[in-house]
Amino acid sequence: MVPHLLLAGYLVLFIALGINPPSGREVWLAENLPIVCIVAFLVIAYRHWFRFSTLSYLLMSVLIGMHTVGGYYTFAAVPFDWFTDFFGFERNHYDRIAHFTVGFYAFPIAEFLSRKNLVNSRVVMYLFALFSIISVAAGYEVLEWQFAILGNPEAGVEVLGSQGDVWDAQKDMVADTLGAVAVLVLYHLIRGRPEDAPPTSASR
Repeated sequence: MVPHLLLAGYLVLFIALGINPPSGREVWLAENLPIVCIVAFLVIAYRHWFRFSTLSYLLMSVLIGMHTVGGYYTFAAVPFDWFTDFFGFERNHYDRIAHFTVGFYAFPIAEFLSRKNLVNSRVVMYLFALFSIISVAAGYEVLEWQFAILGNPEAGVEVLGSQGDVWDAQKDMVADTLGAVAVLVLYHLIRGRPEDAPPTSASR
């Protein structure tokens, strides 16, 4: 039931924010395409291949929602002044928080590895999930960079959303990594009991 409600909520948000986005249609498409692919994959997996836990779907939905909103405004222009003013920041950190939620996907990765018995060590499971997020984070920054230099320069700047920070890509990757670490700690706390661990080769 929860996955269905999350999907319905996403579709409503996607349609509503797809009407005349102030970011421009090119930026909107570039920002939403990766999210549409993620949602499509999760729908297909749910129906034919693998169903994640409710908690996994909730965690994954955070990025989906934030990214859809960011694609509507552009991440640098999302109305987030309350957060900026509260912490005394000089830039809009909506994008950085969204990157932190990318790391939340380490939870379903670990869950998948565990339930499919693909690893025989919790340490390997956690490291694989962590390194997967780091790899995706780095790859996404490269794709953003290529979009910026090969496409419309103005749209490319909006997609990058660096807000003048030359270290923006590196900081985004750090945020992705910290999000992964946070949810892997959560995974360990709620599912790290010995009986929940992947079986060892000796016990197979």
